Amino acid sequence: MKDFIEKIKADPRYQRNIEYGEPRSGHPEGKVKFHIADLEVNLELLRERGIGEEDYWKLKFMIHVHDSFKAEAEKHSPTQHPHNHASLAKEYASQFTDDADLLNMLQYHDENYKLWTEYSNTGKYNEESFQNLLGAIKNWDLFLLFIIIDGCTRGKDYQKLGWFINEVKKYKETIVTASWVLPPSE
Repeated sequence: MKDFIEKIKADPRYQRNIEYGEPRSGHPEGKVKFHIADLEVNLELLRERGIGEEDYWKLKFMIHVHDSFKAEAEKHSPTQHPHNHASLAKEYASQFTDDADLLNMLQYHDENYKLWTEYSNTGKYNEESFQNLLGAIKNWDLFLLFIIIDGCTRGKDYQKLGWFINEVKKYKETIVTASWVLPPSE
């Protein structure tokens, strides 16, 4: 994974795409490149908890790919739509890895937010979508670590992270608990 990250950073498409973004709800930092920088700080904070070398580089890979195609995406498209930013990220990442679980993590990296929004608005969420997610992801430790890394930034609702981790723990074994959620940055 480490070598792939350097190739990605050198890719003109990636370099162009990370310049995309204006400050907005959930992303007051604006450009994707600033979001990536925030997530790299979060990864280093979580590394202190003993993340293994292989998982560290997988997380770093996801950090650099997951939102890097918002510039090319069709806005408000569903998660599985071929022009959703997550689908574009998954397609791009498939040039570097055939790890189906890692590719699924890229595809579903925003699903926790969607489920939380439904739950916080109505008191329930789409159970079928949640079950599909539970079946799509195999390494729940890695996926939840990424959800924490991506969700512990300015402008995000930290409450959703603990809620989502607890929902997952009802069905899946994971070492990750709500206590792993990083404190808000200043």
